[in-house]
Amino acid sequence: MSKRHTTLGEFLIGRPEEFEYDNAELGQLINAIRLAGKVVSHEIRKAGLVDITGTIGSTNVQGEEQKKLDVFANEAFINTLTNRDIVCGIVSEENEEMITISGANNRNRNKYVVVMDPLDGSSNIDVNITVGTIFGIYRRISPVGTPVTVEDFLQPGNLQVAAGYIAYGTSTMMVYTTGNGVHGFTLNPAIGTYYLSHPNITIPDMGNIYSVNQGGYVHFPEGVKKYIKYCQAEEDDRPYTGRYVGSMVADIHRTLLLGGIYIYPQSTGKPEGKLRLLYECNPFAFLLEQAGGRATNGAQRIMDIKPTDIHQRMPFFGGCVAMVEKAESFLKKNS
Repeated sequence: MSKRHTTLGEFLIGRPEEFEYDNAELGQLINAIRLAGKVVSHEIRKAGLVDITGTIGSTNVQGEEQKKLDVFANEAFINTLTNRDIVCGIVSEENEEMITISGANNRNRNKYVVVMDPLDGSSNIDVNITVGTIFGIYRRISPVGTPVTVEDFLQPGNLQVAAGYIAYGTSTMMVYTTGNGVHGFTLNPAIGTYYLSHPNITIPDMGNIYSVNQGGYVHFPEGVKKYIKYCQAEEDDRPYTGRYVGSMVADIHRTLLLGGIYIYPQSTGKPEGKLRLLYECNPFAFLLEQAGGRATNGAQRIMDIKPTDIHQRMPFFGGCVAMVEKAESFLKKNS
């Protein structure tokens, strides 16, 4: 007889210490996110069968061409989080301004804000490569009962109360942390239930994979170029293997499970970096650190940086502690 697996709901109920605030509130937040994730997962698996792939002919606030599934995923998460009546505001990659939730039933009493990239890596949809949703959750700092403010979102990552991602690949997985380790749950699509499949994820102490878009090599800082050459050198336990999917969720998921380093540096064309601090860098920095890894911008811990804009960009170096520290040493020598 096969062992019965723990469901996500049972896991939350069985760990009252999981959340420093009301565990029922955590349940509401995670339930809203997992429900929207199931809706998006179902739609992604229909891609190619219905008219849901391709672009819609417009761009988002980042100047990136919007895919049909970008818009669908954004609406699914906004609607689900709004209907569950648990958050007072949302920041999404797809929306220029923050979204205020203060309807007649809310009266600004909700205590949490959510930041998200509803469909990371969506340019890969049309070629059937893993994409995902990234989310971070903060407790508001403005008084309950008043309208949400932008300052509720511009908090450093070390004040996140939860963060995670949903990977839509060969299986749909939800991975999250509340500061008590990192846990992964795999969706059984036949019954629509997430089961605990990866408890207490711990990143290996060392890895042999480096992940960076080498197409931008000529535009990288000298320290990054020299670190890449170090990874490719035939000595000691090198060369490392190069792996780059182009979907941050897929690349970080692999890094968490197998070890290695993920790099998205600044470049001559993007001196501030490309990734967004609030809803890409901070959630993954929280996850990596909780799994025993490290995440910096090349010189400073990501989660100590106070955001100045909801769409602020940032370089990112994350993965095994030793590998990130080695990359930082090259940056420091060649600054």
